[in-house]
Amino acid sequence: MTGPPNKRQRREDYQKAQQAANHGGQIELPQKRFYRQRAHANPFSDHNLTYPTSPSQMDWSTHYPAFVSLADQDMKGGQPRRMTKQVEIADVGCGFGGLLIALSPLFPDTLMIGMELRTQVLSYVTNRILALRSQHQHQPQPQPQPQPQIRQPSTDLSSLPSPSSSSSSPGPLQNISALRTNTMKHLPNYFHRHQLSHLFLCFPDPHFKARKHKARIISAQLNAEYAFVVRPGGCVYTITDVEELAGWIVAHFSGRKVDGEEEGDDGEETVGGNGADKTKGVEELWERVSEQDLQSDACVQVMRDETEEGKKVSRNGGRKFVSVWRRREDPPWPDEVC
Repeated sequence: MTGPPNKRQRREDYQKAQQAANHGGQIELPQKRFYRQRAHANPFSDHNLTYPTSPSQMDWSTHYPAFVSLADQDMKGGQPRRMTKQVEIADVGCGFGGLLIALSPLFPDTLMIGMELRTQVLSYVTNRILALRSQHQHQPQPQPQPQPQIRQPSTDLSSLPSPSSSSSSPGPLQNISALRTNTMKHLPNYFHRHQLSHLFLCFPDPHFKARKHKARIISAQLNAEYAFVVRPGGCVYTITDVEELAGWIVAHFSGRKVDGEEEGDDGEETVGGNGADKTKGVEELWERVSEQDLQSDACVQVMRDETEEGKKVSRNGGRKFVSVWRRREDPPWPDEVC
């Protein structure tokens, strides 16, 4: 006589049932307990990832079927189908998708993408978006409300039918999606230069040990990549509940020296003494947004209160350290100054 199925078998059975339900009527929201959650995924490992060779080769049509160009609706194979809009908001390490879902009604006509390395977490987010889309399609839609004043700066989500073409705008949650990727390696493969208006880094892994600091999502090199994909006037939003990491973030965006910094052999400031994280010149790319401006930014409030990590910190009575960095205009070339 066989005993009850183990946890792994129950998870697999549940996810198979979810996939079968995707082709039926209204989809139920997924349950986290059936998705194994790992706290970290090693960004330096050679994960079996599929990513485009360049942004022009990225096919966004499977993520946003409601925003595919009418001329390319019936196109199959070959080049990626053209989109009516470009992705402008990215959530790096999107977790369970709370930020994307909360931002969707604030930016109903703006495409947003969540980028996550953990396989099971991505499966949960994808099924959650599918279920919410299905639920919205099976209930009457409320009248649109005025938008608040906001400073403007291989998972297939096309299994659900697109909203009717007679509608003036796509239905709720049609503008959000998520994909599996390693942003520390492949971020420029997805976005053109100056494509993004908002980039979110919410509660990144602190990696407390000094030998693990190289795995932090905030560094001088990565900040330069963020400056490449974020347009001038766009913003990078950061939040953490670790005070030491908050100081690290401020130091690496402002170019200031932090604890543990040493002088490199060439006289330039480095972090951790390994000669890798040179912070000089970063101040030319980013400027910090004042606290007064943050009070009127709805994105900051959503980032504080609507993410799963933010809710957990609030329940535990923890502190949240927020810093927002605006992309400066590119400095002129030396010959232009002359």
